[in-house]
Amino acid sequence: MTKPTTVLSHYPDYEVVIGIEVHVQLNTKSKIFCSCTNEAATDPNKNICDICAGYPGSLPLINRQVIDYAILAGTATHCDIASHCAFDRKHYFYPDLPKNYQITQAYSPICTEGHVPIRREDGSIKKVRLNRIHIEEDAGKNIHADGSNESFVDLNRAGTPLLEVVTYPDLSSAYEVKAYLRELRLTMQYLGICSGNMEEGAFRADTNISVRKKGDPKLGTKCELKNINSFKFIGDAIEYEIERQIELIESGGKVRQETRLWNVKRGETVTMRSKEEAADYRYFQDPDLPLIEISPEHKARVAEQLPERPFEKFERLCNEVGLTPAEAEIMVDDMPLARYFEHAMTHTKSKQLINWLLRNVLGYIKEHGITLDACLMTPQRLAQLVDLIDNGTINTRAAQEVFAVVAQSGKEPANVVKELGLEQIGSSDELDAIIKELVAAHPEAAADYRAGKHKLFGFFVGQAMQKTKGKGNPQIIQELLKKYLA
Repeated sequence: MTKPTTVLSHYPDYEVVIGIEVHVQLNTKSKIFCSCTNEAATDPNKNICDICAGYPGSLPLINRQVIDYAILAGTATHCDIASHCAFDRKHYFYPDLPKNYQITQAYSPICTEGHVPIRREDGSIKKVRLNRIHIEEDAGKNIHADGSNESFVDLNRAGTPLLEVVTYPDLSSAYEVKAYLRELRLTMQYLGICSGNMEEGAFRADTNISVRKKGDPKLGTKCELKNINSFKFIGDAIEYEIERQIELIESGGKVRQETRLWNVKRGETVTMRSKEEAADYRYFQDPDLPLIEISPEHKARVAEQLPERPFEKFERLCNEVGLTPAEAEIMVDDMPLARYFEHAMTHTKSKQLINWLLRNVLGYIKEHGITLDACLMTPQRLAQLVDLIDNGTINTRAAQEVFAVVAQSGKEPANVVKELGLEQIGSSDELDAIIKELVAAHPEAAADYRAGKHKLFGFFVGQAMQKTKGKGNPQIIQELLKKYLA
């Protein structure tokens, strides 16, 4: 496979260094420091109270589920889980932050020094190191009216619990960034702690990019790409930003540390604001929240809930089940599909199962606009269907007919086979007579085949299937044709 061309292939003297900060929105029932519901609301400022709206004198109370979710995320990403952690105030002044500070964990994060494994383009494994995972609250949302200078503030999102997952500057291409984000997003979805919906802001990535000459130990000045809601756009923005920075340096200019946005229509990054330094936030420990103590027993109890992670599932499906990397990747990316496949596997060991699932079942639900759960071709019925093919009861052509009837009616495949009389003719004696008669009926074609026109073999196979009304065993038919055409 040809390796795709990237911007860096045009600048062989340069390399890019990338670090990622991801905000993972947790799907707890209530917000992080109050009892307001943690659900999306259509009406602005509906799910708010004096705490998440920042009223003076209101006191926060930590949601225990947020702590457990953070421990689960840290365990899944091979982090060290702190025995003690605390919350800090990060000060900045925006209309969507009514307290004028955000509660976060600057000095004592709950998780540190983990890693997320990814597969490079050449198939090798790279461990992207995590500096930390810390807990914080989300801010509200500014809404800017079209056609006027008015702006409105919706605080429904204020107080939504977040995990911020921060990598070291370990990533060196747009491909690696997308592979990392995909793996991290899937991990959080497998854990059941985040929907991963990027369009709704449940999984948001800020990408820090700098370029430097190869061999230079000093990192270049970084720019942050913010508020990009798809992996494709993140990849496009990184490629653009790499070239922008290199061309700026090559022309004698200097890269400024700043936050930039991706303009989809123009296909370019644009300046949003100069990037703040940590000192600008005036961090200090929040006096209204206690120190959190996490016992070894608590860590162990949470760790028991750890499910199979996407990287582990991929390895198992390839190495133990025998799927191709492409098939395994489809399964890993689609959890309902993987559940369907694994359920069907409890009823059959047929190697044909994956093909029928990816080709026929997926094709059917897409054509009819339904979900897997609503499909009448259940995992058990699909397993029964492929077993009927494997044991010679029906051939593939008949199986297609059975599939269509079962998917429409929900009948059992074995019953449909009997009702429609689709049992395969597998008797060698019966087929022997049919093939012998067939070859005798087409002497010219048989002579041409023997003279070297081997494409005529397909003609005889088609005639044989027609004679048997599609119920002949194709393998036996081909063996008999070879015998009588020899």
